[in-house]
Amino acid sequence: MLHASRIKTTLLAGLFTALGAIGVHAADLTVGANIGNVPWEFEDASGKVTGFEIDLVNEIAKRLGKTVEFVNTPFNGLFPAVQSGRINMAVSSITITEKRLQSVSFAQPYYDSDQSLTVTAASGITGLKGMSGKVVGVDTGSTGDMWADSHKGEYKLGEIRRFEGLQPAMLDLVAGRVDGYISDIPALLYYAKDKPELKVVERIPTGEKYSIMFNKGDPLAAEVNAVITTLKGEGFIAKLHQTWFGAKAEDTTSTVAVLDMPKAK
Repeated sequence: MLHASRIKTTLLAGLFTALGAIGVHAADLTVGANIGNVPWEFEDASGKVTGFEIDLVNEIAKRLGKTVEFVNTPFNGLFPAVQSGRINMAVSSITITEKRLQSVSFAQPYYDSDQSLTVTAASGITGLKGMSGKVVGVDTGSTGDMWADSHKGEYKLGEIRRFEGLQPAMLDLVAGRVDGYISDIPALLYYAKDKPELKVVERIPTGEKYSIMFNKGDPLAAEVNAVITTLKGEGFIAKLHQTWFGAKAEDTTSTVAVLDMPKAK
């Protein structure tokens, strides 16, 4: 009698052989993404994964002659996933920081951003000064998390409550379990534009730039960087900006301007 583990292994081997025989193969590029991060990567009404960075990565893969598979991954899990090789690269409005450059690589940026404070319209809160003693929601490990933690004393913030993505944070904000949510301003402006019960009340200048993340020193980063240069030159990324944000990207921003690959100092 075969041991259960051997039976499982035999069945899996047979399945993979059958899949190979009918032409089903793993994707060339496995891309981690925090699905639900509008408008960067999220499911539309039909359940299809779409968004600014989904469109960008699909075009990059096409130019490289590779197939791509997106793997839904919590934001904080993207970092160990690329470092361990479980995924080839990661997107999710990931900000390039000096600290992150010590352990991962980035292609050149393609979007300039800041943080923001979002509250419910009924709360009467008009900005960070109104958050004294209040509960603040952030995404675990995000630059919003870092900003809130380092400015907690300055604004006398109350508890910092951490979430795995925008959707659960919004549920708690609307339910009154948190008083404000600090996160990337483009995502919040997009999310709140048709929701009168929510208000983005303050832009928090942080001078962030988003890019695609890779394992430290991965040659794929340079390949993708070269494609991004081409796409900027063709105006492809500027068109994505127009499509997803309904506004023209300024020529001085990283959406249009070709930049060097960031390097650790």
